[in-house]
Amino acid sequence: MTTAALPTEQRLLHFPGLPPLTLYVHLPWCVRKCPYCDFNSYEARGAVADVAYVDSVLRDLRSELPQVAGRAIEAVFIGGGTPSLFSGDAIARLLDGVRSAVTLAPAAEITLEANPGAADAARFAAFREAGVNRLSIGIQSFRDAQLRALGRVHDAAAARAAVAAARAAGFDNFNIDLMYGLPGHDAEGELADLEHGLALAPAHLSWYQLTIEPNTAFARRPPPLPDDDLVAGVEERGRALLAAAGYARYEISAYARVGRRSAHNLNYWRFGDYLGLGAGAHGKVTLPEEGAIERRVKTRNPRTFGEQAGGAAAVSCERIDAPRQAALEFLLNALRLVDGVDAQLFAARAGQPLTAIAAARSAAVARGWLAPDADALRATPLGIERLNRLLELFA
Repeated sequence: MTTAALPTEQRLLHFPGLPPLTLYVHLPWCVRKCPYCDFNSYEARGAVADVAYVDSVLRDLRSELPQVAGRAIEAVFIGGGTPSLFSGDAIARLLDGVRSAVTLAPAAEITLEANPGAADAARFAAFREAGVNRLSIGIQSFRDAQLRALGRVHDAAAARAAVAAARAAGFDNFNIDLMYGLPGHDAEGELADLEHGLALAPAHLSWYQLTIEPNTAFARRPPPLPDDDLVAGVEERGRALLAAAGYARYEISAYARVGRRSAHNLNYWRFGDYLGLGAGAHGKVTLPEEGAIERRVKTRNPRTFGEQAGGAAAVSCERIDAPRQAALEFLLNALRLVDGVDAQLFAARAGQPLTAIAAARSAAVARGWLAPDADALRATPLGIERLNRLLELFA
């Protein structure tokens, strides 16, 4: 529940209205934990108790409703883990429960993550019947040796079969994930991966560099990775391939055909609001009457989450009401977008006038990291390359 409204003069942040609201649902199980993965995911030991977990998620949703009373959900993203391990009946139960609890916008984009080897044509068809209208398929590479090095459970043939199954089930809106900068660096092989992905004609393509994250198997035993110059060469050539094929880069690692940008992710990068449901899920809600943003994080362990979902013990909250922190968090997301955002969105979403960051903004423009555009907040290509240093100016 929210706390009592603060008098206007006591609020450090002032929000003229509410941003769009989306929904993220975390399904934490996978066939095998990949050595580079730092998500809250767990290897399934036998059959996944998907219906019981969905019921826990729906209890979680009901407990969140006071935060967002009367607001419509603009998009849904079901991530993991490997959500395609869940049955079509479980996903239908989840989405039916969401529809009965909140208002879904008529054209809401509903995305489900899937991995080759963890779904088939019949399951994709069941997801489609349940209301899923977009898939995100984690392929990573079309080379079997690289897939083994990444700990993936599928091979290149299974990757292509998954895309064919998605199309057969009626999905024309789908994303595929591909990586570059892999162990045993082979620039031509990585560009060939990208060309194979483009040949499948997805609506959206996420093409991102492998990075070593803390608390992963790769962090404990790092594989040999290519140096920055080699990676930069692949990036330059790969972006040219993507552009020539009609995919516009709109975020650091996201490329889409016209009208196919990810609705949930765009809302996230534009500092919109989102509910986070499930084990380890994160959410963010704007509270205008309290002059604050609240971040909510659910307990990570799936078993503990199942026991506590819907109760206060399942969630921890962070209240953001300091202007500098709100500004930095807004920019941390918005400046990932290649086109940036309208400058006026800063006041609406960060709760303070644009003049609050005037000095840091001027310094960023002087360094060539931020575009000298009075009406936009947009990192230059150099600024995107040096995003962490750019953000330090606003910290």
